[in-house]
Amino acid sequence: MTSIERDLDWDGCHNVRDLGGLGAVARGALVRADGLDKLTEKGWAAAYEHGIRTVLDLRESDEYGADAAPRPDGITTVRVELDGMAEDAAFWARWTEDWRWGTPQFYGPFMENFPHRIAAAVTAVAQAAPGGVAFHCAAGRDRTGNIALVLLSLLGASPEEIAADYARSAANMAALEAATGKPSHQDFLDAAYAEHGTTAYADMITAAGAVRAETYLLAAGVTEADLNALRARVA
Repeated sequence: MTSIERDLDWDGCHNVRDLGGLGAVARGALVRADGLDKLTEKGWAAAYEHGIRTVLDLRESDEYGADAAPRPDGITTVRVELDGMAEDAAFWARWTEDWRWGTPQFYGPFMENFPHRIAAAVTAVAQAAPGGVAFHCAAGRDRTGNIALVLLSLLGASPEEIAADYARSAANMAALEAATGKPSHQDFLDAAYAEHGTTAYADMITAAGAVRAETYLLAAGVTEADLNALRARVA
């Protein structure tokens, strides 16, 4: 599939992509998204029609809110707080003041410090009920991008494919921020990347090239059985 064919129109969201065609991932197996609580009734119907049966919410509990429309009965929601902001105050005090927070330059230190949180998210995908899994944070770029990096690395996508997919989120931020009324963090990031002589694409290639997903996940506590189940469910 082309990158355009992977873009999904789910009413209420602005940064939704099917990961099918990247590595060994089949269409409909894995979808990355911004906050699915914004979906309208029409948007949830589109997600269900696409085959989604499990939603993995990566946000912190204080980010949860009321859904814009009821979730279909056939979709189960699983929550894994990926960041765990209360877990390591020293780590977060350092990174929340750094422009690289949430970017691919942050992924390595985060994965080293919180392997159990990455493992919990990957295990949730592996153990999900039959059907497609949509995983999301708020904007669908950074926390979602970290889990996409690990999953796609495990499933055979190249660093270039992973980086190109990650970079697509930047084009969707203006519409998402306009819809939510939030200031543009993308403008800040674009300026920071330029100032430091790099790009999100280049940094993601570096991050993806450094990941040895199977070795990392096994050490983090994901079982061999769950890795096999994950590979089987996306085929």
